[in-house]
Amino acid sequence: MRKIVIIPAFNEEKAIAGVLHEVRKHVPDFDVLVINDGSVDGTSKIARETGIASVVDLPKNVGIGGAVQTGFIYAVRKGYDIAVQIDGDGQHNPEEISRLVDPILKGESDVVIGSRFVSDSSFRSSLPRRLGIKLFTLTNKILLQENITDSTSGFRAYNKKALDILFRDYPDDYPEPEAVYILIKSGLRVIEIGATMNERQGGRSSITFHKSLFYMVKVFLAIFVRMMKKKK
Repeated sequence: MRKIVIIPAFNEEKAIAGVLHEVRKHVPDFDVLVINDGSVDGTSKIARETGIASVVDLPKNVGIGGAVQTGFIYAVRKGYDIAVQIDGDGQHNPEEISRLVDPILKGESDVVIGSRFVSDSSFRSSLPRRLGIKLFTLTNKILLQENITDSTSGFRAYNKKALDILFRDYPDDYPEPEAVYILIKSGLRVIEIGATMNERQGGRSSITFHKSLFYMVKVFLAIFVRMMKKKK
């Protein structure tokens, strides 16, 4: 099986080298791809200098959805069987990638999400994000009859069936909760396993309080629109 780690990164020059070295240490059999999402710092240069990753430089910042979908397109065109998505800021632990992939290798799931709520992680996100996560959990129970506790987690593993869906259809902005809806409505098996989360190793999040509120409204509207399209 061909396996790849996809790392979207925007202005992560302080963290990206450490993330790449940890990935190489813990999953040396994976190829590694950094999607440099229009960074204006040294993210691309530092990633290349490690000699660990291939780097795709987007000409401008397109956001997390566009960056991740670029990774999916790359993975599908290059014939990868499994892709793992992790953040470039050090919040996710590369040592847990093998655990994330294991249910896919065993044929137990098509997609595996690393959830901070199925572990004893001491990491706590902001209050607006925690509120949003709870609302998305309730939405998943109502619309999908699934108990997905961490819809916003960007630590995920996908098999080829999931990649074939998402490289064509992936939300461009705040994509993770909507992607869960897409995958489950497409008949794929999505499970969660416990994952520990760290504080950012550098830079700062682009999600402010007001953006968090906009984020929740936008995602709920996007899911509603998808529901209406299915009913037509």
